[in-house]
Amino acid sequence: MTAPDKATEIKGAIALVLATLTALWGWLGWAIIIWVFCVLLDYVSGTAAARRAGEWSSDVARDGVWHKLGEIFAVLVAALCDIALRVIVEGSHVPIGIEIGPIITPVVLLWYIITELGSIIENAGRLGAPVPHWLQKSLKAYKDKLDADQGAAEPVLDFVTEYTGKHARESETQPGDPEGDSGETEGPDPPDDV
Repeated sequence: MTAPDKATEIKGAIALVLATLTALWGWLGWAIIIWVFCVLLDYVSGTAAARRAGEWSSDVARDGVWHKLGEIFAVLVAALCDIALRVIVEGSHVPIGIEIGPIITPVVLLWYIITELGSIIENAGRLGAPVPHWLQKSLKAYKDKLDADQGAAEPVLDFVTEYTGKHARESETQPGDPEGDSGETEGPDPPDDV
């Protein structure tokens, strides 16, 4: 077997594994993996930067672990909120015209990923690596945008719309719309008043 053939086999195997994993957990699963990777990289880079500066302390390292554990709890709470929203909406049997999927979890994950990336960049600078100013500025601006009260969920809603083909903010079809109104109503039959 030649080297190009072996490389093709390896690429095919990697593509198969990635496609299988994506089919199992979708894009939200990949966001979680990216966040976990960022958490680990931040902890390792922070530890390395502290050791380089001669400032490493087991108390500070322990506080870092508690901090990361708090992030895990926050993401779990966001996921529980998404589950509760879905259960409430689907359990009400009131057709609202939108499909409820993960809404809160992606916003929380995005905020944590951006925060972790900013911290990793800071740690890289403390380790002596030249860090482009525009990268630091961009990450800070994006984090600030996510922190703002108005429109914090916009990036996630746009992402969901782009990758699922479903508009997360409104119904795909409105009653009376020729494409979506077949004249039939969904949901339970109205009660008979006699």
